Amino acid sequence: MKKGHLIILIILLSKLSFSQNCSCADNFVWLKETFEKNDAGFQYVLDKKGEVDYKKHTDIYSEKVKTITDKELCAKALLEWLRYFRRGHLWLKSLAKAEVSEKENVDNDKIRKQFKDWEKYAYNEKEFNSYISQLKKPTLEGIWSSPPYKIGIRKVNDEYIGFVLEADGVYWTKAQVKFRIKDDNSKISGTYYMRDHSASEIKTAKFLGNNYFSLGSSLFKRIAPIFPADKSLDLSFKFESTEIPLFEKLSNTTVILRIPSFDGSAKKQIDSIIVANMETITKTENLIIDLQDNGGGSDGSFEKLIPLIYTNPIRVVGMELLSTPLNNKRMEEFANNPDASPEDKKWARETADKLNKNLGKFVNLDSSIVDIETSDTMYAYPKKVGIIINGGCGSTTEQFILAAKQSKKVKLFGTTTFGSLDISNMFSVKSPCNDLELGYCLSKSYRIPDFTIDGKGLQPDYYIDKEIPNYGWIEYVNQILNTP
Repeated sequence: MKKGHLIILIILLSKLSFSQNCSCADNFVWLKETFEKNDAGFQYVLDKKGEVDYKKHTDIYSEKVKTITDKELCAKALLEWLRYFRRGHLWLKSLAKAEVSEKENVDNDKIRKQFKDWEKYAYNEKEFNSYISQLKKPTLEGIWSSPPYKIGIRKVNDEYIGFVLEADGVYWTKAQVKFRIKDDNSKISGTYYMRDHSASEIKTAKFLGNNYFSLGSSLFKRIAPIFPADKSLDLSFKFESTEIPLFEKLSNTTVILRIPSFDGSAKKQIDSIIVANMETITKTENLIIDLQDNGGGSDGSFEKLIPLIYTNPIRVVGMELLSTPLNNKRMEEFANNPDASPEDKKWARETADKLNKNLGKFVNLDSSIVDIETSDTMYAYPKKVGIIINGGCGSTTEQFILAAKQSKKVKLFGTTTFGSLDISNMFSVKSPCNDLELGYCLSKSYRIPDFTIDGKGLQPDYYIDKEIPNYGWIEYVNQILNTP
């Protein structure tokens, strides 16, 4: 073998060995270096907290990772180190999880055997169905759904026994006892068994209307027998569980749009539901837009909402991109994307060239810092727009809220948003070992430092306090909008 080829082979084998045997300390060195050089928010946080504090934080984890051998524990420790910088627009994913899932599938039979002797409630299906069909008042007895479980509940002596009718067939099988509840003069007590059959004390069990009840953090919906429905409850839980945009007419004066996500893949659905109901929306006095737990997505997804709320020019403060060889790969890949249009490819190449000529700097890709959006169309209706927000709203959703706040029609209802917008435009990169993937940010808002949102969130105009249950939020907003 030629000497040159031998050297190349040695180098390749060295790299292969490294990729197979990365320690947690190795991954920490990679993470720290990659984040410091490429994240658009690193220097901003460093300037705020100081180099001494950052060094102290980093030294703790430099020592901690030396003794970690488990991949999942390593990923957890590295994510803890990252959380020093911000809560959102930042993630670290262990790529070893897929292997763990495959192993779990192989052990399904073992899991079934482990729990095969679990206590069961002996019931006759025909007799039980006949019994609950004769119930005249709503109680816990009946058939309930709380995915992935379908549960039967029957009162035996002084307690209610919840038993499995349908489940995953692995951890839980038919007739196994899922929980026991005692109601002693309105004092609730009992035990709920988790997925792995570990016991959890029941401290709260609450009826919500006739056909729902909550057990701790779990919500159950009655399947049988059905009693008269509470429309506001049905609507609230329908909106809470949906993964697609929904539209409902609450009354002659109010309509509501539920948008659970602004993900790019949801844009067509959002556009379609607005177009399909545009005539109704623009002839109705009040519009509610329910954005609860909408974590963001793509700015283009809220494009058709803007005309519904527009009253005056909207100022959109821009951002600047941190130019580094790694960060610029995103634009270079887009320029070479065979599915991109010629115009988009041309723009991406020009942008990549501009970025690569300014390595190590923040670059504004626009001609100005603030974009002013105007419209020739202003709808008389809706006259009032109530937007429901909470701590699950972040990123693109907060960008929409910033625009909506500038409309004279709009009021915000709910609780403070998550606060994840100042440092944005995410990109991801895998570790040299391919066992971790880091998600970090490429851009920084020009709102910094005068109007920051990260870690603070955006506050509502009408705070909805805890005395109003979540299922009552929509009705509360409806009442306010309809108050003269």
